[in-house]
Amino acid sequence: MDITIRHAKPTDIKSLVGLLKELFEIEGFVSDENKQSKGLALLLESKKNCVVLAEYHSEVIGMCTIQTLISTAEGSNVGLIEDVIVKNEYAGKGVGRKLILEIERWAHSQGLTRLQLLAVHDNQPALNFYAKMDWVETSMIGLRKVI
Repeated sequence: MDITIRHAKPTDIKSLVGLLKELFEIEGFVSDENKQSKGLALLLESKKNCVVLAEYHSEVIGMCTIQTLISTAEGSNVGLIEDVIVKNEYAGKGVGRKLILEIERWAHSQGLTRLQLLAVHDNQPALNFYAKMDWVETSMIGLRKVI
């Protein structure tokens, strides 16, 4: 399977929004095409963030985003990975692995010292995937407040 992994461009936003809709359905979030388009545009504007995508025969079949944060614990920049999604029909074919490896390569090139992500606690396939990629669960609990 000849998969191309590349950095996203503004012209990819429409395809990426479609993937986010699939991801949000899995996670039980509400999808809003305008908000997701705006968020992706903001990510693509900053050199402190990265959006990578996977293509197969010119079709966008997966994506992953990372945002740079400052960690006082690490005393350095770290990365928050979000929006990891591969279309169902391509799951288990190494696409997610290639996306994460490209994000890790980018993070290393930016001098980031730690990566972190949130996963839905009962999404066992995702948790198994991350474990295979040498990610470890922490005792931290994610909290959120809309302001």
